[in-house]
Amino acid sequence: MSLYEGKKGLVFGIANDRSIAWAITQECAAQGAEMGFTHLPDSDERRKNEKKVRKLVDPLGAKLVMPCDVTKDEDIDAVFAAAKEQMGNIDFVLHSVAFAPPADLTGPVYNVSRDGFKLAMEISAYSLISLAGRAREILNPGGSLLCLTYLGGEKVIPGYNLMGLCKSALESATEYLAAELGADGFRVNALSAGPLRTISSAGVGEFNKMLKLYETFSPLKRNISAEEVGKSGMFLMSDLASGITGETLHVDAGYHVMGAPPLDAQGD
Repeated sequence: MSLYEGKKGLVFGIANDRSIAWAITQECAAQGAEMGFTHLPDSDERRKNEKKVRKLVDPLGAKLVMPCDVTKDEDIDAVFAAAKEQMGNIDFVLHSVAFAPPADLTGPVYNVSRDGFKLAMEISAYSLISLAGRAREILNPGGSLLCLTYLGGEKVIPGYNLMGLCKSALESATEYLAAELGADGFRVNALSAGPLRTISSAGVGEFNKMLKLYETFSPLKRNISAEEVGKSGMFLMSDLASGITGETLHVDAGYHVMGAPPLDAQGD
């Protein structure tokens, strides 16, 4: 029996075929999951975002594909109403939503604008809270929510800047939501992946150097793959992880445990 046989879920935020959400989606689908998906809203003249997502998810038998601007309650309400109508109750929600205005993201934190800070936090952190409140109404017993974070929410990663603050808030929200929803039998976790070539990683300076750093300093002496992250995300939302909630799982070849370079990398 497949891990996700008879399971249904919603995926918010697949950007393209290199996104972590897509890697997780593929693993869930391989285990029998049925899923609905959202994409960034398109203009009336162009359907670029919808076409991009549909190209990936239609072959998986997507149950719904809808636009969703997470800054608009009416958009989120519409997605969950459609999910309830077309799928019934669901078993999991994957949150892969983050944004910061480029001008605020690339500059120093002390120079972040007030409006840029509010928008980045609303999209990157508050959106998890808004999804959780609605998901609570249609999750089956044992239901699960998973969000995506990064080590920059725990430690200073030069170049990650404002998004680091957002991920820190996201991880804290994960813990508070886990505490509040646990009584209902629902789990909330976060997955913290090492560096992968995604759209979001393009915002981190000197990405190639970061890959080399992880390869040199991590206990496993290598970088991680999208498949490894996908399988880990699939596991966290599955019944195999039924006793895990409020957790930030690092999938980074162990890099996050290191407080100094390995002895063989320190030189004389």
